[in-house]
Amino acid sequence: MATGQLKRELGVFGAVMMGLGSIIGTGVFISIGIGAGIAGPAVILAIMLAAGVATCNGLSSAQLAANHPVSGGTYEYGYRYLNPRIGFVAGWTFLLAKSASAATATLGFAGYLIDAVGLDIEFRVPLALGATIILTIIVVGGIRRSNTFNTAIVTITLFTLGLFILFGIGSFDAANLSPFTETPNNENFIAALLQATALMFVAYTGYGRIATLGEEVKEPQRTIPRAIITALIAIMVLYALVAIIGVGTIGADNLAAATITQAASLEVAASSFDIPALPQLITIGAITAMLSVLLNLILGLSRVLLAMGRRQDMPPIVAKLNEAGTTPYVAVVIMGGFIALLTLVGDVRTTWTFSAFTVLIYYSITNLSALQLKPEERLFPRWVSMLGLVACLFLAFWVEVNVWLLGIGLIVAGLIWQQIARFLFKQID
Repeated sequence: MATGQLKRELGVFGAVMMGLGSIIGTGVFISIGIGAGIAGPAVILAIMLAAGVATCNGLSSAQLAANHPVSGGTYEYGYRYLNPRIGFVAGWTFLLAKSASAATATLGFAGYLIDAVGLDIEFRVPLALGATIILTIIVVGGIRRSNTFNTAIVTITLFTLGLFILFGIGSFDAANLSPFTETPNNENFIAALLQATALMFVAYTGYGRIATLGEEVKEPQRTIPRAIITALIAIMVLYALVAIIGVGTIGADNLAAATITQAASLEVAASSFDIPALPQLITIGAITAMLSVLLNLILGLSRVLLAMGRRQDMPPIVAKLNEAGTTPYVAVVIMGGFIALLTLVGDVRTTWTFSAFTVLIYYSITNLSALQLKPEERLFPRWVSMLGLVACLFLAFWVEVNVWLLGIGLIVAGLIWQQIARFLFKQID
């Protein structure tokens, strides 16, 4: 089979686990520390604000995917409900945002592994490259194999985070949460809070993977909304508890410093609990979490690239499936290679901040598409999508100026590429 539809092999449980595997990782083990370095203890408030925005976007994604369950997510919704240019921008920004997120995840994995085995920091990039190659090979094997691997490692991650919360309660010190409105660099509190909220929002966006994999979900009209809502509720509670324990035990400054220097903030926090073997267990949980995020991002990115190949926004060869119809193997290999290239940046804050801007643009288009649904297609009130749209556009410009200028420049470059691609591939046909 060269091209065609992917097989539907995911049920509710598998879809929820894919969603959790996409979310738990860089969000809980890295971005909380990055947010603490910007907003101090108020990163806890940033997590709650980001949760509100994520809920609006998650509900918009759920109803769009239920009505249009194909690979590609918002790229396809933009084409169907808006216009080809907006659809392309959604796909293009997804590729940029999630490739940067994947690079952050693989660098985070390497950081925790180095801390666990006592290697030199110079091994960080080579280890990240190795992990990317191995997981790309797993994803090439198809969604069923990927789902089995993902379920196993997500279970380990959830267990270790449960231990972190349970044992961290005894080491919690409320003094570490004050002064709550003081930022590490004495910046304006509101500006710092909004920037941290924008960065923390990215930590929730793995739920979109369920929509992106819509073509491979059984009974999508029933499965996708349930899976997205379940994953969102679980992750909101988990993030809030981990952030409160992390900041409340070692303080926002120490949490941020551990993230930047070692990318191992929760392991450092767990070391303060005086519980034998707990830091090592947290490290194992972090390693499995980063691997599950990387796995799911390769899955999601390859499906968007597949959809773009079908519409000739990318070379048609990326839409080729294997003979069993279980994986777009060309797209998987290409995205794995691009992620490997981005890991050479070696800086988790740079890759995460860039991801924040581009993913906020992506979800702005998600909400705009959801506003076009007919009354009979709508599962949730229209104001939910309107609130999500306004919040995403507002937060997008609270990231660093050089990052959003770069993001806008890349969007313009993408639109130019779309016109060139359409001309080239039409000539080939």
